[in-house]
Amino acid sequence: MIEIRHLNKTYHSADKDIVALEEINLTIRDGEIFGIIGLSGAGKSTLVRCLNLLEQPSAGEVIVDGQSLTALPRRELLKLRRSIGMIFQSFNLLEQRSVLRNVCFPLEIAGAKGKEARERAMELLALVGLADRADAYPAQLSGGQKQRVAIARALATRPKYLLCDEATSALDPTTTRSILELLREINETLGVTIIVITHEMKVIDQICDRVAVIDHSRIAEEGKVSEVFTNPRSQIARDLIIPRERTVLETEGGKRLRLTFDGETTAGPHIAEMILACQAPVSILQASTKELDGVIYGYTIIELPKDPHQAEKIMIWLQSSEIPWKEVE
Repeated sequence: MIEIRHLNKTYHSADKDIVALEEINLTIRDGEIFGIIGLSGAGKSTLVRCLNLLEQPSAGEVIVDGQSLTALPRRELLKLRRSIGMIFQSFNLLEQRSVLRNVCFPLEIAGAKGKEARERAMELLALVGLADRADAYPAQLSGGQKQRVAIARALATRPKYLLCDEATSALDPTTTRSILELLREINETLGVTIIVITHEMKVIDQICDRVAVIDHSRIAEEGKVSEVFTNPRSQIARDLIIPRERTVLETEGGKRLRLTFDGETTAGPHIAEMILACQAPVSILQASTKELDGVIYGYTIIELPKDPHQAEKIMIWLQSSEIPWKEVE
């Protein structure tokens, strides 16, 4: 388990101090896939680098399996870091080394013998589907293949935790999907706890169990992905789920309502039933659904008619229904 307690990070310069993280408190449980999402500059990459002390926190603690990293002697810290693998957006492969020797690299640093390192590397290349490219060089690989090599390399020392810092941001949607499926497989088969840093809600949707939303260096909210998706409490979470650039055009109707479908209320033609029961038209301005853990979640934004009597009938119908809703701007 990883516990983050009262974590702060401030960068000092001659001109001014820049607060990157402020009073961060999180618990990441063993075996889960935990997402940290935020816009560029929110502090998410600084946070993930503090998890293995690539960045030294200004205050607070990072506790891994009961050990406070900031309190460990350097030798003990280096040993514990072997249990925390990391993959990056830019892959960070060694261009002069073959795929096989890239995966061998952390094993060589850990003191593994040549044959042992090569056998372990080939095992991992088979896991990520690249055993046939062992002798290739990074320049001969696609972006998705490079990231698979990076994942294999990160797993070389049998880590308990895997940190993924924008690991799919440089990849196309199809490749992103395949990499996320691979990470899910690794989580399920090897039991590796995975922390995913991203600015894309679709990445969180596809792979994560829980998510923390970071905004302006602080945690804005956290919870199960399904809960945050269906009922975002913070403005930043609402912006990430419903990006502002997707905002519908201005119309001349009445109030706008956001209907939430939480898995139990997804099935059924609810909008059609409402229109037929109320004999009043509504405009569907926006809708989105996601499958999370085999259950459909989503929302629909509707606009009520300008006629106050028709709008009132719809409001009364909604109040008697099981569909959660709230008024939106």
